[in-house]
Amino acid sequence: MKKNLQTAFSTRQYMLSKDFEIYYYKESRFSGVKSHTHDYYEFYFFLEGDISMQIGGLLCPLKPGDVLLIPPHTMHHAVSRQPEQPYRRFVFWISQDYLRQLCALSPSYGYVFEQAQENGRFLFHYDNVAFNALQGKIFRLIEEIHSDRFGKEAQTTLCVSDLILHLNRTIYEMDHPATQPGEQSLYENLIQYIEGHLEEELTLDRLAGVFYVSKYHIAHVFKEHLGLSVHQYITKKRLAMCRDAILGNTGISKAYLLYGFKDYSSFFRAFRKEYGISPREYKELYTVVSKGAQS
Repeated sequence: MKKNLQTAFSTRQYMLSKDFEIYYYKESRFSGVKSHTHDYYEFYFFLEGDISMQIGGLLCPLKPGDVLLIPPHTMHHAVSRQPEQPYRRFVFWISQDYLRQLCALSPSYGYVFEQAQENGRFLFHYDNVAFNALQGKIFRLIEEIHSDRFGKEAQTTLCVSDLILHLNRTIYEMDHPATQPGEQSLYENLIQYIEGHLEEELTLDRLAGVFYVSKYHIAHVFKEHLGLSVHQYITKKRLAMCRDAILGNTGISKAYLLYGFKDYSSFFRAFRKEYGISPREYKELYTVVSKGAQS
């Protein structure tokens, strides 16, 4: 059973909810909206099209993987040089009151909003790997909103918090690159290195060579912190990235190669063991309708 998570485009620029709203727009051609402002924050996740965003006096040409954060009362509008091209994006609105509630729980929720509101920094770019992970969180939020499962409201709130914290964490880490090995714990550096090299050959011998420690010590560190072997951890991370890529409409045959699996059979077995269903069954259950479903 496939689920259509797309939203029919609307020119409405005010919130119906008091807290947040999220939309997945997929149009066959550009539909413009005149320059406007609103009293909430707007995240704009760009997927496809020939689009620039005019924000105040700044014109931002966009490429896939770009994330814009437009603060309240900031004049903006999208423009296109080739309006006949397909146009896809996510739009996520969050009220000022809801953001204040989150920041009261932790100031970690506010970093990216401060960058936009106080520093006039509106544009942030994710590489393919990071953007696939971000899309996975967006799709899970949209799917939860469209579901009719027990605990829907509570899970939706968790998904929103997770998405906003993820945005803050990833952008903060872009701005503050990890320090050199030895200045952080070995475990933290191992985790960061693995997550940054999932598409490459990762073995205990390679990790030992990178960090100048014995492979037995690395194995012990992982068991102590996670209760997993290094191989189990790498496999779980690769599977999670493949799952997010599939949610982001990446083909299954491309996804497993993109994140370090050497052949489909080993990927298939690992995926089925981890998630209980095959990659294709997973795609049919959870992925946004394919291109042919556009209406």
